[in-house]
Amino acid sequence: MSRLAGKTALVTGSATGIGHAVAARFAAEGARVVIADRDGEAAEAAAAGIGADRARAAVLDISQEDSVASAFAELEGAGWAPDVVVANAGVQLFGQDAKAAELDLDVWRRTVDVNLTGTFLTIKHAVRSMLPRGGGSIVLTGSPTGLNGEGADFTAYSATKAGIHGLARTVAAAYAKENIRVNTVVPAYTETSLVTTITSDPEARAAIIGRIPLGRAGAPRDVEGIMVFLASDDGAFATGSLFAVDGGMTTL
Repeated sequence: MSRLAGKTALVTGSATGIGHAVAARFAAEGARVVIADRDGEAAEAAAAGIGADRARAAVLDISQEDSVASAFAELEGAGWAPDVVVANAGVQLFGQDAKAAELDLDVWRRTVDVNLTGTFLTIKHAVRSMLPRGGGSIVLTGSPTGLNGEGADFTAYSATKAGIHGLARTVAAAYAKENIRVNTVVPAYTETSLVTTITSDPEARAAIIGRIPLGRAGAPRDVEGIMVFLASDDGAFATGSLFAVDGGMTTL
């Protein structure tokens, strides 16, 4: 359990859910981890749970460039410049996101600001931090809704995830010669606090699981392994790719 020994990793949206599971696994694999989240108290608690010697918290609103830039500058000044950045933070506005003709512009903009613009800003400042240090690994969290029609009722969310997939390929091509790798992990429906609207509705949950060939919902632990691979030297020849961890959902 030392595939990430000597590395420092920043994971956005890591106070809870998939992000927290990934950060904890990174620490178990030998990395120092930065728990970056908009909720400072939750980030501090999550970092404390991992251990002060392995983790620190950073308050970060990915939709605001000043916040992202300040966080990276602070980490660099403290000797915690990340070798690995996981752009995981995002929103899905249940009850507000909708089919295109019914979608309120404000909901569209709020989703784009966090999911797409926030991912871009995270990448932008990660690249700026990594360039002088000879490279690094950036991993984005995508979604099957950005690949097929799974999210027909979630226009804004689905569009931003498709944008993230394209952004990863573009940045990967632009910075490959600088040894900065960019890949996207595509989880299926994963049961976290983000999707309580679905988990609390047995019919909706059953309908989604019915479209997953392996026959179950995903869990944060299902995403950890591929994230470790992409963050580690084992993934040194992988860039610009999508890695589906979706129980076969996107094969249909």
